[in-house]
Amino acid sequence: MTTNPTPRPDTPAHGSVLEVDRVVVEYPAKGWRTPPFRALHGVSLDIRAGETVGLVGESGSGKTTLGRAVLGLAPVTEGRIAYAGRDISRLGARERRALSDEIQVVFQDPYTSLNPAMTVGDILTEPLLVAGVSRGAAGERIRELLDQVSLPADAAHRLPREFSGGQRQRIAIARALCRDPRLIVCDEPVSALDLSTQARVLDLFIEIQERTGVAYLFITHDLSVVRRISHRVAVMYRGEIVESGDTRAVTTRPQHVYTQRLMLAALVPDPDRQRDRREQRRGLAAAGS
Repeated sequence: MTTNPTPRPDTPAHGSVLEVDRVVVEYPAKGWRTPPFRALHGVSLDIRAGETVGLVGESGSGKTTLGRAVLGLAPVTEGRIAYAGRDISRLGARERRALSDEIQVVFQDPYTSLNPAMTVGDILTEPLLVAGVSRGAAGERIRELLDQVSLPADAAHRLPREFSGGQRQRIAIARALCRDPRLIVCDEPVSALDLSTQARVLDLFIEIQERTGVAYLFITHDLSVVRRISHRVAVMYRGEIVESGDTRAVTTRPQHVYTQRLMLAALVPDPDRQRDRREQRRGLAAAGS
Protein backbone atom coordinates (compact mmCIF):
# COMPACT_ATOMS: atom_id res chain seq x y z
CA MET A 1 0.00 0.00 0.00
CA THR A 2 1.22 3.51 -0.74
CA THR A 3 -0.79 5.44 1.84
CA ASN A 4 0.15 6.18 5.45
CA PRO A 5 -3.02 5.10 7.28
CA THR A 6 -3.83 6.04 10.85
CA PRO A 7 -2.98 3.16 13.20
CA ARG A 8 -5.87 1.35 14.85
CA PRO A 9 -6.92 2.22 18.42
CA ASP A 10 -5.37 0.57 21.45
CA THR A 11 -5.37 -3.20 21.90
CA PRO A 12 -8.59 -4.68 23.36
CA ALA A 13 -8.18 -5.52 27.05
CA HIS A 14 -9.18 -9.19 26.88
CA GLY A 15 -7.54 -12.48 27.80
CA SER A 16 -5.21 -14.28 25.41
CA VAL A 17 -6.71 -16.46 22.68
CA LEU A 18 -3.31 -17.64 21.43
CA GLU A 19 0.02 -17.96 23.22
CA VAL A 20 3.21 -18.91 21.38
CA ASP A 21 5.97 -19.67 23.86
CA ARG A 22 9.60 -20.10 22.71
CA VAL A 23 8.59 -22.12 19.65
CA VAL A 24 11.27 -23.80 17.57
CA VAL A 25 10.49 -25.33 14.17
CA GLU A 26 13.08 -27.58 12.52
CA TYR A 27 12.93 -29.55 9.30
CA PRO A 28 15.06 -32.67 8.78
CA ALA A 29 18.02 -32.32 6.46
CA LYS A 30 18.19 -34.33 3.25
CA GLY A 31 21.65 -35.71 3.91
CA TRP A 32 22.59 -37.56 7.11
CA ARG A 33 25.61 -35.34 7.66
CA THR A 34 23.65 -32.12 7.24
CA PRO A 35 22.12 -30.58 10.39
CA PRO A 36 18.37 -29.93 10.39
CA PHE A 37 17.16 -26.60 9.06
CA ARG A 38 15.86 -24.38 11.87
CA ALA A 39 13.09 -22.13 10.53
CA LEU A 40 12.05 -20.62 13.87
CA HIS A 41 14.37 -19.85 16.77
CA GLY A 42 12.40 -19.70 20.04
CA VAL A 43 9.59 -17.38 18.92
CA SER A 44 7.10 -16.02 21.48
CA LEU A 45 3.97 -13.89 21.06
CA ASP A 46 0.36 -13.73 22.23
CA ILE A 47 -2.93 -12.59 20.71
CA ARG A 48 -5.87 -11.36 22.77
CA ALA A 49 -9.55 -11.80 21.98
CA GLY A 50 -10.70 -9.25 19.41
CA GLU A 51 -7.12 -8.20 18.61
CA THR A 52 -5.06 -8.16 15.43
CA VAL A 53 -1.36 -8.91 15.74
CA GLY A 54 0.54 -8.19 12.55
CA LEU A 55 3.44 -10.51 11.76
CA VAL A 56 5.67 -8.79 9.24
CA GLY A 57 8.87 -9.73 7.45
CA GLU A 58 10.37 -10.39 4.05
CA SER A 59 10.35 -13.74 2.26
CA GLY A 60 12.24 -16.33 4.30
CA SER A 61 11.79 -14.48 7.60
CA GLY A 62 9.76 -17.32 9.12
CA LYS A 63 6.44 -15.51 9.35
CA THR A 64 4.50 -18.03 7.25
CA THR A 65 6.17 -20.92 9.10
CA LEU A 66 4.82 -19.54 12.38
CA GLY A 67 1.33 -19.31 10.89
CA ARG A 68 1.60 -22.90 9.68
CA ALA A 69 2.75 -24.01 13.14
CA VAL A 70 -0.35 -22.41 14.68
CA LEU A 71 -2.49 -24.29 12.13
CA GLY A 72 -0.72 -27.59 12.82
CA LEU A 73 0.91 -27.64 9.38
CA ALA A 74 4.51 -27.21 10.58
CA PRO A 75 6.20 -29.35 13.27
CA VAL A 76 6.80 -27.75 16.67
CA THR A 77 10.22 -29.10 17.68
CA GLU A 78 10.44 -27.20 20.96
CA GLY A 79 8.23 -24.80 22.87
CA ARG A 80 4.47 -24.56 23.17
CA ILE A 81 1.48 -23.15 21.30
CA ALA A 82 -1.65 -22.74 23.43
CA TYR A 83 -5.15 -21.86 22.24
CA ALA A 84 -7.52 -20.64 24.97
CA GLY A 85 -5.11 -22.09 27.53
CA ARG A 86 -4.93 -25.54 25.88
CA ASP A 87 -1.67 -26.84 24.43
CA ILE A 88 -2.25 -27.49 20.71
CA SER A 89 1.39 -27.91 19.71
CA ARG A 90 1.21 -31.61 18.94
CA LEU A 91 -2.43 -32.53 18.37
CA GLY A 92 -3.43 -35.59 16.38
CA ALA A 93 -5.40 -35.29 13.14
CA ARG A 94 -8.79 -35.88 14.78
CA GLU A 95 -8.18 -33.30 17.51
CA ARG A 96 -6.93 -30.80 14.96
CA ARG A 97 -10.07 -31.25 12.82
CA ALA A 98 -12.23 -30.62 15.88
CA LEU A 99 -10.32 -27.40 16.48
CA SER A 100 -10.96 -26.12 12.95
CA ASP A 101 -14.29 -24.64 14.04
CA GLU A 102 -12.39 -22.21 16.27
CA ILE A 103 -9.18 -21.59 14.28
CA GLN A 104 -9.51 -20.80 10.58
CA VAL A 105 -7.28 -19.49 7.80
CA VAL A 106 -7.47 -17.11 4.83
CA PHE A 107 -4.72 -17.66 2.25
CA GLN A 108 -3.01 -15.28 -0.17
CA ASP A 109 -4.53 -16.66 -3.38
CA PRO A 110 -8.24 -17.38 -2.92
CA TYR A 111 -8.58 -18.94 -6.36
CA THR A 112 -6.30 -21.87 -5.56
CA SER A 113 -8.08 -22.45 -2.24
CA LEU A 114 -11.58 -22.45 -3.76
CA ASN A 115 -12.80 -25.50 -5.67
CA PRO A 116 -13.36 -24.18 -9.23
CA ALA A 117 -16.00 -26.84 -9.93
CA MET A 118 -18.21 -25.88 -6.97
CA THR A 119 -20.58 -22.94 -6.72
CA VAL A 120 -20.01 -20.44 -3.95
CA GLY A 121 -23.09 -21.80 -2.21
CA ASP A 122 -21.66 -25.32 -2.23
CA ILE A 123 -18.26 -24.07 -1.02
CA LEU A 124 -19.90 -22.36 1.96
CA THR A 125 -22.38 -25.17 2.63
CA GLU A 126 -19.80 -27.97 2.83
CA PRO A 127 -18.23 -27.06 6.23
CA LEU A 128 -21.67 -26.43 7.70
CA LEU A 129 -23.01 -29.84 6.65
CA VAL A 130 -19.86 -31.54 7.97
CA ALA A 131 -20.56 -29.85 11.32
CA GLY A 132 -24.09 -31.30 11.35
CA VAL A 133 -26.00 -28.16 10.35
CA SER A 134 -29.25 -28.87 8.47
CA ARG A 135 -29.54 -27.76 4.85
CA GLY A 136 -32.23 -25.25 5.75
CA ALA A 137 -30.13 -23.67 8.48
CA ALA A 138 -27.07 -23.78 6.20
CA GLY A 139 -28.95 -21.86 3.51
CA GLU A 140 -29.86 -19.15 5.99
CA ARG A 141 -26.28 -18.99 7.26
CA ILE A 142 -24.94 -18.62 3.70
CA ARG A 143 -27.23 -15.64 3.10
CA GLU A 144 -25.92 -14.07 6.32
CA LEU A 145 -22.30 -14.70 5.33
CA LEU A 146 -22.67 -13.23 1.85
CA ASP A 147 -24.27 -10.16 3.37
CA GLN A 148 -21.42 -9.87 5.91
CA VAL A 149 -18.80 -9.78 3.15
CA SER A 150 -20.89 -7.47 0.92
CA LEU A 151 -21.62 -9.95 -1.85
CA PRO A 152 -25.08 -10.27 -3.46
CA ALA A 153 -27.30 -13.22 -2.56
CA ASP A 154 -27.12 -14.58 -6.13
CA ALA A 155 -23.36 -15.07 -5.68
CA ALA A 156 -24.27 -18.42 -4.11
CA HIS A 157 -25.22 -19.76 -7.56
CA ARG A 158 -22.03 -18.70 -9.35
CA LEU A 159 -18.57 -20.26 -9.75
CA PRO A 160 -15.36 -18.73 -8.33
CA ARG A 161 -14.02 -17.87 -11.81
CA GLU A 162 -16.92 -15.46 -12.32
CA PHE A 163 -15.59 -13.12 -9.62
CA SER A 164 -12.73 -10.64 -9.40
CA GLY A 165 -9.73 -11.25 -7.13
CA GLY A 166 -11.14 -9.04 -4.41
CA GLN A 167 -14.53 -10.75 -4.59
CA ARG A 168 -12.91 -14.19 -4.42
CA GLN A 169 -11.06 -13.09 -1.30
CA ARG A 170 -14.42 -12.08 0.19
CA ILE A 171 -15.68 -15.59 -0.55
CA ALA A 172 -12.64 -17.05 1.22
CA ILE A 173 -13.32 -14.79 4.21
CA ALA A 174 -16.96 -15.91 4.27
CA ARG A 175 -15.85 -19.55 4.28
CA ALA A 176 -13.48 -18.88 7.18
CA LEU A 177 -16.37 -17.32 9.12
CA CYS A 178 -18.78 -20.23 8.58
CA ARG A 179 -18.38 -21.74 12.05
CA ASP A 180 -17.81 -18.51 13.99
CA PRO A 181 -14.08 -18.98 14.72
CA ARG A 182 -12.33 -17.12 17.53
CA LEU A 183 -9.03 -16.87 15.63
CA ILE A 184 -8.22 -16.51 11.93
CA VAL A 185 -4.70 -16.85 10.55
CA CYS A 186 -4.51 -14.44 7.59
CA ASP A 187 -1.54 -15.37 5.38
CA GLU A 188 -0.80 -12.45 3.01
CA PRO A 189 -4.53 -12.12 2.23
CA VAL A 190 -4.27 -8.80 0.34
CA SER A 191 -0.82 -8.97 -1.25
CA ALA A 192 -2.19 -10.15 -4.63
CA LEU A 193 -4.77 -7.33 -4.82
CA ASP A 194 -4.47 -3.84 -6.28
CA LEU A 195 -4.22 -0.97 -3.80
CA SER A 196 -7.86 0.17 -3.88
CA THR A 197 -9.10 -3.40 -3.50
CA GLN A 198 -6.59 -3.96 -0.68
CA ALA A 199 -8.05 -1.04 1.24
CA ARG A 200 -11.62 -2.31 0.87
CA VAL A 201 -10.73 -5.85 1.95
CA LEU A 202 -8.76 -4.56 4.95
CA ASP A 203 -11.75 -2.45 5.96
CA LEU A 204 -13.90 -5.58 5.68
CA PHE A 205 -11.56 -7.48 8.02
CA ILE A 206 -11.84 -4.62 10.54
CA GLU A 207 -15.65 -4.46 10.27
CA ILE A 208 -15.95 -8.21 10.83
CA GLN A 209 -13.66 -8.06 13.86
CA GLU A 210 -15.60 -5.20 15.42
CA ARG A 211 -18.86 -7.08 14.88
CA THR A 212 -17.78 -10.59 15.94
CA GLY A 213 -14.77 -10.15 18.24
CA VAL A 214 -12.63 -12.55 16.19
CA ALA A 215 -8.84 -12.30 16.60
CA TYR A 216 -6.41 -12.21 13.66
CA LEU A 217 -2.81 -13.29 13.23
CA PHE A 218 -2.17 -11.13 10.16
CA ILE A 219 0.89 -12.19 8.16
CA THR A 220 2.29 -9.75 5.60
CA HIS A 221 5.48 -8.30 4.15
CA ASP A 222 4.02 -4.78 4.04
CA LEU A 223 4.31 -2.52 7.10
CA SER A 224 1.72 -0.10 5.69
CA VAL A 225 -0.83 -2.95 5.69
CA VAL A 226 0.13 -3.76 9.28
CA ARG A 227 -0.30 -0.11 10.21
CA ARG A 228 -3.82 -0.05 8.81
CA ILE A 229 -5.17 -3.22 10.42
CA SER A 230 -3.06 -4.24 13.44
CA HIS A 231 -3.22 -3.29 17.10
CA ARG A 232 0.25 -4.73 17.74
CA VAL A 233 3.05 -5.86 15.44
CA ALA A 234 5.91 -8.35 15.59
CA VAL A 235 8.76 -8.02 13.08
CA MET A 236 10.43 -11.27 12.00
CA TYR A 237 13.93 -11.68 10.58
CA ARG A 238 15.70 -14.99 9.96
CA GLY A 239 13.34 -16.97 12.18
CA GLU A 240 13.34 -14.57 15.13
CA ILE A 241 11.18 -11.69 16.33
CA VAL A 242 13.55 -8.72 16.33
CA GLU A 243 11.05 -6.03 17.33
CA SER A 244 7.49 -5.98 18.67
CA GLY A 245 5.04 -3.66 20.33
CA ASP A 246 2.22 -1.22 19.74
CA THR A 247 1.72 -0.66 16.01
CA ARG A 248 1.95 3.11 16.22
CA ALA A 249 5.24 2.98 18.14
CA VAL A 250 6.88 0.37 15.93
CA THR A 251 5.83 1.96 12.64
CA THR A 252 6.68 5.56 13.59
CA ARG A 253 9.79 4.99 15.71
CA PRO A 254 11.31 1.67 14.62
CA GLN A 255 14.30 0.69 16.75
CA HIS A 256 15.75 -2.29 14.89
CA VAL A 257 17.62 -1.65 11.65
CA TYR A 258 15.63 -4.38 9.87
CA THR A 259 12.33 -2.68 10.79
CA GLN A 260 13.76 0.59 9.52
CA ARG A 261 14.61 -1.11 6.22
CA LEU A 262 11.06 -2.48 5.93
CA MET A 263 9.65 0.99 6.54
CA LEU A 264 11.83 2.45 3.82
CA ALA A 265 10.82 -0.35 1.43
CA ALA A 266 7.17 0.73 1.49
CA LEU A 267 6.16 2.53 -1.71
CA VAL A 268 5.10 6.19 -1.57
CA PRO A 269 3.37 8.14 -4.37
CA ASP A 270 5.86 11.04 -4.29
CA PRO A 271 8.84 10.25 -6.63
CA ASP A 272 11.20 12.50 -4.65
CA ARG A 273 10.32 10.83 -1.35
CA GLN A 274 10.67 7.44 -3.00
CA ARG A 275 14.14 8.38 -4.26
CA ASP A 276 15.13 9.55 -0.76
CA ARG A 277 13.90 6.27 0.70
CA ARG A 278 16.02 4.28 -1.74
CA GLU A 279 19.09 6.26 -0.70
CA GLN A 280 18.33 5.72 2.98
CA ARG A 281 17.93 1.99 2.40
CA ARG A 282 21.28 1.84 0.65
CA GLY A 283 22.83 3.64 3.60
CA LEU A 284 21.33 1.18 6.09
CA ALA A 285 22.45 -1.77 3.98
CA ALA A 286 25.99 -0.39 3.77
CA ALA A 287 26.09 0.22 7.52
CA GLY A 288 24.97 -3.35 8.20
CA SER A 289 27.38 -5.01 5.80
